Amino acid sequence: MNGKVFFDTNVILYSYSEKTERKNEIAQLHILNYDGVISTQMMQEMCNILIKKLKQDHLSVSKTLVELNSNFFVLVNDYDTIKKALEIHFKYRFSYYDSLIVASALQNECAVLYSEDLQHKQKIENTLTIINPFL
Repeated sequence: MNGKVFFDTNVILYSYSEKTERKNEIAQLHILNYDGVISTQMMQEMCNILIKKLKQDHLSVSKTLVELNSNFFVLVNDYDTIKKALEIHFKYRFSYYDSLIVASALQNECAVLYSEDLQHKQKIENTLTIINPFL
């Protein structure tokens, strides 16, 4: 494994959560131990959750964005990412937004995608393995 792993929003969110101590510890451990990759989609989803569900203010959300940008390689979703996501959607029957996550991970040649939402240990395109770190 090349050490690069892609993190789904749910794993990153748990690293900030104090309500689920076990998942918080696991998420933080994985984030600290790997060269983490996220996409602009993750940052957008984090903003949405922090604003709508957690009712955070502008300063708090901005601070989180700075932390994410500092601690992860951020992949910008481009035309090729969107095109690949469409292929993945129809091939694997994931939701389009989950397909966009998978496409981003593949585009950056990650060996692992940490996600709580997809099928644990599923192999995608013979190069990417989905792992639920909380199992």
